[in-house]
Amino acid sequence: MKRMKIFAPGTVANLGCGFDVMGLTLDGVGDVLEVGVEPDAEGLSVRNESGVSLPADLEANVVTPALRALLAAYARPVRVEVAILRKIVPGSGIGSSAASSAAAVYGVNELLGRPFSPERLVEFAMQGEALLGGVAHADNVGPALLGGVVLIRGYEPFDIVRLPVPDNFFYAVVHPDIVVSTKEARAVLPREIPLTQAVRQWGNVGGLVAGFALRDVSLIGRSMHDAVVEPYRKGFIPDYDQLKDSVLAQGALAMNIAGSGPSVFALASDYAAAERIVAVMKRHFADRGIGSRTYAGRVSNAGARVVES
Repeated sequence: MKRMKIFAPGTVANLGCGFDVMGLTLDGVGDVLEVGVEPDAEGLSVRNESGVSLPADLEANVVTPALRALLAAYARPVRVEVAILRKIVPGSGIGSSAASSAAAVYGVNELLGRPFSPERLVEFAMQGEALLGGVAHADNVGPALLGGVVLIRGYEPFDIVRLPVPDNFFYAVVHPDIVVSTKEARAVLPREIPLTQAVRQWGNVGGLVAGFALRDVSLIGRSMHDAVVEPYRKGFIPDYDQLKDSVLAQGALAMNIAGSGPSVFALASDYAAAERIVAVMKRHFADRGIGSRTYAGRVSNAGARVVES
């Protein structure tokens, strides 16, 4: 059996106004999986050696539907073994499930001689997201596989665009010890929005895409505002508006909810600002008796990759 170790990075989805269609890649945090394949055999096994609690049932692991989608498309017998060695804590808001699905399909594709394009791998990895949330979406698995910032222009047919990341672009993320279920986070959203609100959102999405294309961090910051989702979801996060004011005062370009929460992310044009921001974030929740984990680093252009073979 041929084996290799794969790293897939954490990600942040939505990016404010880019609800369900945009995501970016985090440097320095992610999953490591050892993947093995044996051609002309059959079977699939997934072992958890990460020390993080994950479902023991094979059918409940996000890796399983992602790999089954790939193997069905490959249409030849292959035995696959996966060992999860390092794991982002589930529910962290930085693409835990996406990182595992991305690493698994990337590794199998490498070992099989790259029969599938990176974009096709994203479609396979989306099936892992569908297992958890009921919807096959790509705003986390896209950047986890491709790196950088991605825009999902459409799903029928699937059309994903990778955007460049400015050199001076850093993230700060806080994951407070509170629970926000994706189901609840979606339930609070309005089914219809006024045209003026929609126009404001379209302008911000256009500005955000242009900001990445031009590598203009100021334009990115001005555009990363959410007129549709944030006003309804911010109530899940204690004193969200106060936190946002404090973060922007520390030099953040923008701040918003990561995915469906409870994590909150901010972007900055230098690492020192990102470090100041995570300290403010941690203190905000500590003052309210809530523990948290924080992350800071560079927004990365690198997606899933081999770390040892």
